[in-house]
Parts: sequence; C-alpha cells; structure tokens
Amino acid sequence: MGDARTIAKAALGRDPGPLERTSSQSHQVYVGADVVVKLIAADGHTRLDREIALASHLPPGLTAPLLAGGQHGDVRYACYRRLPGSAPGMGLPDLDEPAALALARQGIDKLTALHAWTPPAEAREVLANVSGHGGYTGKDAFEDRIENLDVPPAISDGLKEIASRAPAHVKTTVPVHADCHWDNWLADGPELVALLDFEWARFGDPLDDWFFLARFSGPHLHAVLGLIAGETGIPLDVLRAECEVREASHLVADLPFDRQRVLRLLEVLVAGLWWPQ
Repeated sequence: MGDARTIAKAALGRDPGPLERTSSQSHQVYVGADVVVKLIAADGHTRLDREIALASHLPPGLTAPLLAGGQHGDVRYACYRRLPGSAPGMGLPDLDEPAALALARQGIDKLTALHAWTPPAEAREVLANVSGHGGYTGKDAFEDRIENLDVPPAISDGLKEIASRAPAHVKTTVPVHADCHWDNWLADGPELVALLDFEWARFGDPLDDWFFLARFSGPHLHAVLGLIAGETGIPLDVLRAECEVREASHLVADLPFDRQRVLRLLEVLVAGLWWPQ
C-alpha cells in the first residue's frame, strides 16, 4: 500500500486518509474517500498506459477524472477522483427489469456519446494502435479460426451456423470501449455515473459495445437487447446475429487459456443464447 498512499498524497496534495484494497483481476486497486489508485508492475501489461493516454481526451462526464498517471519506482499507476456509487455487477444481480432497463438506457446514451466523439490526433493514434483484441474482425477470419479448432463436432457445427449469419466485414472507424460489461460502470442508486477502465478502448463498431452491454445483463439480456434495438434503430434480428458472432469470437480467442470453462460457454452459445427459445 505504500506506493498507493504516496501516489494518492502527491495527486491530492494532502494525506488521502484510509485506503482499502478492492478486488481486481489485473491490477492492485486502492480506494479512499475521494481517490482511487490503480497499480501494476512496471514490467506487466501496458493497457493502463493506454487508459491514461485517453483519459484527458474523452467526452466530458463519461468517466472518472484522472488526477495523475505514470510510473513510480517499479510500478505504473493511474490515480482518479473517486465518484459516488458502485458497480451494478455482472448480470445486474440486484435489479428488477425496470431498474435494469433504466440503467441500460443511460448506458446507451453514454456509449452513443463515446461513439460520436471525434478524438484529437493523440487519442486517434492510441485508439488505432491495438492488436489481439479478441473481437470479431470479419467473416473470412472467423471461418478460418473455426476450421482450425479442436472442439466437439456439435460445437464446431454450431459455430459454422453462427458464421453463416455473420456480417462479412466490420467497421473500424468508431471509438468503442470494447469492455463495457456492468463491472466497468459506476451507478449511484438509479443514476449511471461513469464508465470506467478504458484499457481496451479502440476503433471499432458500436456493435462491439452493444454486445457487452446486453450480454452481461443476466436475466435481462433480451430486454436490454430490445431496448438497444429500439434506441439505435438496428433491426433486432441483425443485432442478435452481430452480438452472437462477437461472443463466439471472444470465446474462440479465450479457448487456449481456459478450455473447459470456454467449452461450457460455447455449448450454451451454440444452443441459441441470443435467440428466443
């Protein structure tokens, strides 16, 4: 915690008070009364640098204000002003459908603002410079990956069926968050306050974000999907197919790292998760 306290004190110009470590899969994260500090070893992945580079350029009111970012000794860090609220959580576990849709509608508004943002040159360079994001890059590439998979025939056949509905090409011209599941949002009661963690942000297609918003809405997936279709004007069947192939692409990319879990998810996916039963 020593690094976090030193960083927070320098950013605030005073002692930050108590800092509590909170759970994170890829960083050490410390939360104080009015500050959040993210740390990672200097020789770890560089996605935090990406987030820091974008933070000051993003549309106003979209994310938490960055107080400071850089390297301190053997760690890289980002220090943010703490905003009120907490993450709604994967699957929106504590929300009934009206409350889930109220948050989703606000999420659509915030993501639409991101998608309409015209980044300055410095931010454009960051958004364009990404590789290996695991998302959908086009039908030919997806079909090639399916052909080379070592999976049960039922899963392979299901993936080929998904590919048959997939678009041939994708946009790479719109700023997208590309990881906007509900653990990366901050809500203060019924108000959606901010979108956090821009480490995967890149140029892509708005559908890259609509997929995440719907997929991690738990039992509200189809209701949120319908809301997105209504708010964006995307035909619902088109939206289902676009989300389906994006999920398939992410799972196929994760297969070498967690085979048994991903195979179980692929079985659910090819059974028709995105389509009414």
